[in-house]
Amino acid sequence: MFKLITQCGEARRGELTTRHGKIQTPIFMPVGTQATVKGLTPAQIHEVGAQIILGNTYHLNIRPGPELVEEMGGLHTFMNWDKPILTDSGGFQVFSLAKLRKITDKGIEFRSHLDGRKLFLDPKGCYHIQKSLDTDIAMVLDECPPFPCERDACEDAVARTIRWAKEFIDYARDDGFLETGHHVFGIVQGSTYDDLRVRCTEALAEMDFPGYAVGGVSVGEPEEEMLKQTGACAPVLPKNKPRYVMGVGTPPQLLKMIAQGMDMFDCVMPTRLARHATVFTPHGTLNLKNERFRKDPRPIMEADNYTCRNFSRAYLRHLVMAKELLAHTLLSIHNVHFFLDLMAQARAHIEAGDYASWSAAWIDRYNAGE
Repeated sequence: MFKLITQCGEARRGELTTRHGKIQTPIFMPVGTQATVKGLTPAQIHEVGAQIILGNTYHLNIRPGPELVEEMGGLHTFMNWDKPILTDSGGFQVFSLAKLRKITDKGIEFRSHLDGRKLFLDPKGCYHIQKSLDTDIAMVLDECPPFPCERDACEDAVARTIRWAKEFIDYARDDGFLETGHHVFGIVQGSTYDDLRVRCTEALAEMDFPGYAVGGVSVGEPEEEMLKQTGACAPVLPKNKPRYVMGVGTPPQLLKMIAQGMDMFDCVMPTRLARHATVFTPHGTLNLKNERFRKDPRPIMEADNYTCRNFSRAYLRHLVMAKELLAHTLLSIHNVHFFLDLMAQARAHIEAGDYASWSAAWIDRYNAGE
């Protein structure tokens, strides 16, 4: 169940209720592709304020397998995480394996990126994998068009996405999945064609999903095109359901999409950049490999997270240069906290009624750098 609490312009402040707790939106979801957020323990993810994390159907299906996860008590028990989990359908991962897959109207034939064995993913199989994982929010199987994409190919992808979404939600409803408190989100595709995006959104809205996602953005298109597509979807998406933009983005992009009326986001950026010595601040990013941080006694920034409360830039740079694994953990703690705290600030300013002016000033400061 989703409750829209208040709005400031198009920016929305909401609450999504799941079996494992309530999620305050707008929210950023740390990515735990293989039942782990890279470099962080569940306790550390709790401490930085995560309300929900992601797992990935494609990867968990290949290793360790949904049967094992189910036998171990489901994904929450398996990874010792007691808050909500969203699992992606695997459609994007199959898209990224273009040389290893073949798309048909029935589903996707592909080869494992680990051992080359032949696999097949269709809506029914995708549903049953996520049911075995016992996820809180299951994503339908979709076809993610590349960028650029010819219109005819995109129309075919949208038609399959709509058809597969109907098959998936029918399986879930017939199986009682929604009656037990689980959610299923439909995924809007359409590449850079506004009318196809709208067509897909309207078709999915008729199916009355518990929530909706905008997929197929941040796949190589310019930022302005990405924002154009999310902006095209927002007015057509049901007002009383959560809206999730998949696989994005930078802090300014998140704030701009919140202003369009989007509620939920995920991205590997915080942990991936941490592994490359890059940290986020309100004045942009810093690369701690830089010599100027060698004797810097300051924390990354004044922030209430374990890393910033306890360690200097000089020490963190030392860990990076010494290739110590602790660097990955400490920088990931900071980066994930930064994204989650940004969402908390956004929620507060939507409630205060000054989101537009606050976010514009925040983006200007971030883009100006130190």
